Amino acid sequence: MSYFVNYIKTLVELPVDQERKLLKIISKRKIKENDNFIAAGQHPKTIAFVCKGLFRYYYSNDKGEEFTKAFFTENSVLISYSAIIQNRGSYFTAQAIEDSEIEVVNYDRLLDLFSEWEGWNKFLVAMLQKVFFVKEERERQFLLFDAEKRYRSFLEQFPNLDKRISQHLIASYLRITPESLSRLRRKMGLLS
Repeated sequence: MSYFVNYIKTLVELPVDQERKLLKIISKRKIKENDNFIAAGQHPKTIAFVCKGLFRYYYSNDKGEEFTKAFFTENSVLISYSAIIQNRGSYFTAQAIEDSEIEVVNYDRLLDLFSEWEGWNKFLVAMLQKVFFVKEERERQFLLFDAEKRYRSFLEQFPNLDKRISQHLIASYLRITPESLSRLRRKMGLLS
C-alpha cells in the first residue's frame, strides 16, 4: 500500500496502469528527528509524502535565526517546488520534527508520467491549489490578525499539534517571542 497513491486518488481518478507505474518510482525513507529532507541551498529533485511524522519548513538568516514557514503533518506533500522548477537551491529547509516516514518520488520521473496521461496535470493543479490556498490564508493572517488571533487560528488549523512540538517552534511560526506566546497561553487559560 502506498500512502502517496491513496492521496493522489483523493484528487483524481488514477488509472490502474498509471498507479502501477507510479508505484515503481516510489521509494520509502525514514528521516530521524532534526534531520532534513531538503536543506536550504540544496537543489531538490524529489517530492515526498509524509506517511508518519511531522516536518517544518524554515528560513534562516545570516545571524542563524530561524523562522518557521509551515508545518506538515501526516498526509502532506513536501516539495520545494519553485527550486525544482527553476533548477536552483531551495530557499528553505524541510526538517523532521519527529522521527518520520516518507514516500519519495523523483520529480523528473513523475513528469515522465505526465506525457502518458492528462490526469496528472489535474493532480498537479489540485495540489498547487491546496498550497496556494494555505499560502494566501497565512499571508492574510499576518496582515490582518494580531498575535492572539493568529495563535487561535493555529490551534484550529492544527488540532493537537501544540502537544507535538515545542512552544519555541510555535512562537517562530507565529512570529512572536516564546515569552509572548507564554503570556498569550496564560491569558487564554492554557497555562496554569
